[in-house]
Amino acid sequence: MYVADTPPETVDDVERILLVDDNPTNLQVLLQTLSGRGYKLLIAKNGESALRIAHKAKPALVLLDIMMPGMDGYEVCRQLKEDPDTSNITVIFLSALDDTKDKVRGLETGAVDFISKPFQAEEVIARVETQLKIHRLEQALSARNRQLEADKARILESMNEGIFGLDSRGHITFANAAASIMTGWPMDSLINRSLIELMFDEAGDEARSQHLAPIQVALNKGVSKRVDDALFWHKEGSSFPVSYSCTPIMEEGQPNGAVVVFTDITSKKRGQAALQKALDELETQKEKLTHVSRLSIMGEMAAGFAHEVNQPLTAISNYAQVAKRMMARLEHKDDEIYDSLYEAMDKINIQARRAGEIIARIRSFVKKPDHVLGCVDPIKLISDTVKLAEVDARNNSMEIHTEVPEDLPEVKVDPVQIQQVALNLIRNGMEAMRDQATRDIGVWVKAEQADDQFVRVSVIDRGYGLADDAEEKLFTPFYTTKSDGMGIGLTVCHSIIQSHGGRLTFHRHSDGGTIFEFTMPIA
Repeated sequence: MYVADTPPETVDDVERILLVDDNPTNLQVLLQTLSGRGYKLLIAKNGESALRIAHKAKPALVLLDIMMPGMDGYEVCRQLKEDPDTSNITVIFLSALDDTKDKVRGLETGAVDFISKPFQAEEVIARVETQLKIHRLEQALSARNRQLEADKARILESMNEGIFGLDSRGHITFANAAASIMTGWPMDSLINRSLIELMFDEAGDEARSQHLAPIQVALNKGVSKRVDDALFWHKEGSSFPVSYSCTPIMEEGQPNGAVVVFTDITSKKRGQAALQKALDELETQKEKLTHVSRLSIMGEMAAGFAHEVNQPLTAISNYAQVAKRMMARLEHKDDEIYDSLYEAMDKINIQARRAGEIIARIRSFVKKPDHVLGCVDPIKLISDTVKLAEVDARNNSMEIHTEVPEDLPEVKVDPVQIQQVALNLIRNGMEAMRDQATRDIGVWVKAEQADDQFVRVSVIDRGYGLADDAEEKLFTPFYTTKSDGMGIGLTVCHSIIQSHGGRLTFHRHSDGGTIFEFTMPIA
């Protein structure tokens, strides 16, 4: 127990009680009453001493006499409550004054209780313990609130989203660091500014209002709004894309402000633009590949036509030569008719040879170049092919599934030609399933190592299946089951796989549909 006019130099966790009275007898009674209860007891004999000790020792509670010479208890209490360092000290007045006005005055200066003299020990103990308990709860609550405020501040400051707190007029009452950084406005310049006017700035561009109108709706009507693609404006006047939500603050059923949470989606939009560009490039490459496929098909057709037409042209030339020799053996020759026929046969022969030369040049032009063979990763080859087919898959509302082991060996192929084969088979499978109830199953592309020489790729559909005579005609040029098909695609695919030393085969799926398989030589 400390019984002096000055506080101790060390601070511990024991609750301090300051006893203030100019009467030594009263102080002695108070000391005897509160001793042994775990408190650190401090005493002061006048108001000035009480203020000095209170500032240094920061007691939890002051038992304060009112009637003292010099500075009375009312003035001591007033000064304690006005000073932020001592305003949270609990004050209980001790006085012989029993008038209601005196008690009211004491409570108005900041005291929490009033003990009348002469006092009873039990009453003093009960009131002191009650007020100390209240004081402890208030201190704990205050500390908790400070912790919550600190946590809230840390959370808000660490958020990537910008946050504006608005009052009922739309003026900014709070902004976090992200909001300040994204808009370029210093924190102190944001507070008490109208958010909408801030975005308009001096430009007064009414076209901006459509992006900010949801905020006004939330403030006026209390309706939450979510905007996925809008514009906010930087302090320098430049705009940036945002997504934001505006949630009204409701009091007694009426809007009394709002909270605006926004995110800068510049990077997201750039990513979307890059993705769209990649998709456009993919579509362009797909169109180019399709064009190359058509050119290949036309080349196959031209070569076939050239081969077929060249034979009758040769025959025409030979018949013209025979006719000329037969005319030479005629006994009676009409000079005019003979000369005309001979000249006609000669011209037929010349034109037939000329046509043959043209066809030979066409055949030479469309002749396939040698393969550009290389060691290719079949996993990447299949993945790239599936990506090329994804646009068709989306158009057909169908999925392409893959089942490819990670340990497949490399194959020695021309990747462009193999992609042409696989892409043609996948498209055929999607077309076969387009109008079928099994379309949700999608097309499956599977790969496996067939043996120590080949990798096998299977394209599986659950479409309408093949015709009964497909085994005999499927790889025959110009055979097709499509109303608008030319019957060349599978023929070209068969030719490509054969030229690689592999095989293109098919068989019917047991549950309906078709399985096409082709093999590629292992490098």
